[in-house]
Amino acid sequence: MVADAQAIAFSGAAPAIRARGVTKRFGALVAVDHVDLTVPKASVYGFLGPNGSGKSTTIRMLCGLLTPNEGAIEVLGLRIPEQAEALRLRIGYMTQKFSLFEDLTVRENLEFLAAVQGLDRTRAKQRIDELVEAYDFADRQKQLAGTMSGGQKQRLALAGAVIHKPELLFLDEPTSAVDPESRRDFWEKLFDLADAGTTLLVSTHYMDEAERCHRIAILDHGHLVADGSPDELTRALDGRSFEVHASEPRRAQRALVGLDGVLSVAQIGNQLRVLVREGVAADASLAQALRQAGVDADVAASMPNLEDVFVSATHGAKAAMGKGA
Repeated sequence: MVADAQAIAFSGAAPAIRARGVTKRFGALVAVDHVDLTVPKASVYGFLGPNGSGKSTTIRMLCGLLTPNEGAIEVLGLRIPEQAEALRLRIGYMTQKFSLFEDLTVRENLEFLAAVQGLDRTRAKQRIDELVEAYDFADRQKQLAGTMSGGQKQRLALAGAVIHKPELLFLDEPTSAVDPESRRDFWEKLFDLADAGTTLLVSTHYMDEAERCHRIAILDHGHLVADGSPDELTRALDGRSFEVHASEPRRAQRALVGLDGVLSVAQIGNQLRVLVREGVAADASLAQALRQAGVDADVAASMPNLEDVFVSATHGAKAAMGKGA
């Protein structure tokens, strides 16, 4: 399922990020295992994966904060980590935990970050005024950051991360602690940045956020198990996703779990969503298993979604690791 990333790009321009064979070990633990990435410029590129999949470690290597044990990384035309110091002024970085000063006001936080990035006083004032307006802080400039809601803090952190207009912005699970409405608003800000030419690499474990990205990479146990646009990845699963409508969905689920060729059975409301392995003639086998269990149910093909892609990709990676054990 991993696409040829070199052959897929938004334009003929050099990519913002190119990584080949990147590996990071912590003692006996292989946190990232020979990962290849190509991130086009001015795109929103998503990292999708569970906790511990290697997303944060990969981002830190791409930023130059960690040195890989193997592989080659080029970011914005610079060799990393050798030229990490030159890269620092051209990127922004935002973590999931609020990292600004809670005992400073909104404006004081932005003034501090402008000074850290080397903006002169005139340019800093102009840029802060722009961000205060764009990120809806006009009436909160004197509010202490520590008294704001989770969504407001994340907007402030984003404003701080782009105060120097970085070419590339890394966001490590930036919306993990905010409500759904704030997440939607936050993503609108991200697309504004992409439209203005900024490249964004966003790690997340939310499927709805991954679906918003131009391209996504799925990591599992340090392996890159899928790479492509959401449409490309879901189309590759055509014919493998089914809906089961049953009067007793829990009984139907018990009848299907463990069936040969079935990767997952999830209850969604009063129906089941079933994903099968590639090459399995599932509609007949599912219906037969349900009949044998005495369950009255209808089986119908369903359009695959990104959750199906995730289950299929990570299940395949686990199976491959099991064979190699």
